[in-house]
Amino acid sequence: MSNTFHTKDLSQSSFLITGGAGFIGSHIAEYLLKHGAAKVRVLDNLVNGFQSNLSILQQYQQFEFIEGDIRNSDTCQQACSGIDYVSHQAALGSVPRSIKEPVYFTEVNIGGFANMLKASVDNNIKQFVYASSSSVYGDEPTLPKQEGKVGNCLSPYAATKKTNELYAQVFADVYGIKLIGFRYFNIFGPRQDPDGAYAAVIPLFVKHIMKRTEVFINGDGGQTRDFTFIDNAVQVNIKGMLTDNAEALNKVYNVAVGENFSVNYLYNACVNYLKSDFAATYREPRAGDIRDSLADISLAKNLLGYEPVKKFEAGLEETIEFFKQKILMDN
Repeated sequence: MSNTFHTKDLSQSSFLITGGAGFIGSHIAEYLLKHGAAKVRVLDNLVNGFQSNLSILQQYQQFEFIEGDIRNSDTCQQACSGIDYVSHQAALGSVPRSIKEPVYFTEVNIGGFANMLKASVDNNIKQFVYASSSSVYGDEPTLPKQEGKVGNCLSPYAATKKTNELYAQVFADVYGIKLIGFRYFNIFGPRQDPDGAYAAVIPLFVKHIMKRTEVFINGDGGQTRDFTFIDNAVQVNIKGMLTDNAEALNKVYNVAVGENFSVNYLYNACVNYLKSDFAATYREPRAGDIRDSLADISLAKNLLGYEPVKKFEAGLEETIEFFKQKILMDN
């Protein structure tokens, strides 16, 4: 991550990243540590997070780790103590898993979120940013997606994220806390989980192509996504936590590139990069999935100065190479 996304001196500021052992959270924490933040504390229960991500962060003296769960309000209070800025990334993520386990998703994504908001108010956090999701757009058909137009949720996961946005609005109005939400569009990059039942699509493709084991594409593969490289998600979190623009606060922003590509295109790009001829197997479309996704990112550009630093192809190359090396090392 060669780009710098801030102008302020970070050496006097302390940061809490919830879910900081996970994919997006660990990248945000690493950025802050690399750029001299006074303290970067991570709260993670290691359900979705990885020890390997913590190992990257533990090289820095200013790093602190609390192993704990956002469902525990005392843990959240402890995590927010002495902190200036919070980036809340801790959540359960998968649409199909949320359909199987709606109550669990509600406890973590809504209950945990409310705990973190309350702890942030109690500890006078300066600014709080959080991960929402493009899934809140649901069945609203308009492309590109604009923040003001949302439809009906298509999964319990989407409902939890929409509820987060409602809670954020209420906490801003009632308690005066400064909040910013980010509707992530298909964030990808190194450190995504290539294993497990709900693995992210790019590491999954790379793994199966390299091992020549059956790889599935849901539906006809023509569905499109605004694939967004991890550096862009890091950028918007840093800018959101540190912005002085009063107009930017208490809003929700699309975080994407503003370009979309089909799953078939993605698969072919992986095959070509890996110099393989391995064919995918097509199966039934997945419940709760939207057909096309494309973001209007003008609001984040105008109010937060967000500018995607790495487009899909460049990010994809870096990501495939990361997982290729990982798989070669693991074998």
